[in-house]
Amino acid sequence: MKIDAVIPAYNEARTIGQVVRTAKACRLLRDVIVVSDGSTDGTGQIAQRLGARVIELSPNQGKGAAVVTGVNATDADVIVLLDADLVGLRVKHIQQLIAPVNQGQADMTIGMFKSGRKITDLSQRLAPFLSGQRAIVRSIFDGLTELELTRYGVDITISRFAKQNGLRVQTISLFGITQVMKEEKLGIWKGFSSRLKMYWEIMLALGIKITNR
Repeated sequence: MKIDAVIPAYNEARTIGQVVRTAKACRLLRDVIVVSDGSTDGTGQIAQRLGARVIELSPNQGKGAAVVTGVNATDADVIVLLDADLVGLRVKHIQQLIAPVNQGQADMTIGMFKSGRKITDLSQRLAPFLSGQRAIVRSIFDGLTELELTRYGVDITISRFAKQNGLRVQTISLFGITQVMKEEKLGIWKGFSSRLKMYWEIMLALGIKITNR
């Protein structure tokens, strides 16, 4: 079974290096694809130096488009999605995401942070469907239309499609992992504004009709 990682990234120079290093160290992954979505801080260059296959998008097109671009760039049977701003990612976390899908026990896994930081643990408990850490059989992507339009709503759109189609989904606890909050990246006010924009895009994605191809 061919398994590749797709990492959508927008100005994540601070963390992309460790995420790529960890993904490259996972022997279950055939390839690591970073889609640098209009980054201006060297995110793509860092990822490329560390051995990732990098696709540059310009201008910024949103997380949904970045995910679709990465998926379309591979013929893998299973796609592992990882956020580019993870802190504490270990090879075992990727293996835990992959195992149920690789063994035919699930069509999709969703990773949930545990014992990382209280704020990110809490946010994932409140909205588990927004987690960006997943292993997904390719047929799910083949069955979705207009995913590139969802921007930050891509994760909830995939979750909704899986629920509507009765797909097997397992939740995986990922211990000791967290991610950099928008307010930490951009400052309190700019980060808060970016968060509101993200929530708005998620709400808009809920209004996009999901249809089978």
